[in-house]
Amino acid sequence: MIAGTLLETFLNGLRAHIKHGEEKNMNIDAKEITVNGVTYVPKADFEARVPAQHLDGLSYLIIRTRSAGVFAGYLLSADPANQMAKLRLARRLWYWEGAATLSQLSIDGVGAPQKCKFPEAVDEVTLFEVIEVLPVTEKARLSIAAVPVWRA
Repeated sequence: MIAGTLLETFLNGLRAHIKHGEEKNMNIDAKEITVNGVTYVPKADFEARVPAQHLDGLSYLIIRTRSAGVFAGYLLSADPANQMAKLRLARRLWYWEGAATLSQLSIDGVGAPQKCKFPEAVDEVTLFEVIEVLPVTEKARLSIAAVPVWRA
């Protein structure tokens, strides 16, 4: 998919065309359009799915464990056979609001950062019993980073 103002310009032109009553059966609320085999989407939709920036080549992920909870950080290493992972600059995602699921949190981030409870990041953590690994968008990474450090 290609993002940009081309789709927005095209849709605005369609809207103007429809306002003048020249076309009655056209859907102007389309989320994508295909022209000559290339699919275009609104820029905002595309930007929402941009993967998080890497740190020294390390991917930013959310990892759920069976008993230690949920963490977000940069993947240093993984041992899927033993359900282990090691994260760098990891924050425990103890409580969040503004995302219904971890899947939504990994894409959109949190909607209410002041209500979230994310302690300070630790330099490194080894996680056992890893049961879920989610790639994180840049939008979500920035949202997680913007949550104030929670202290008891």
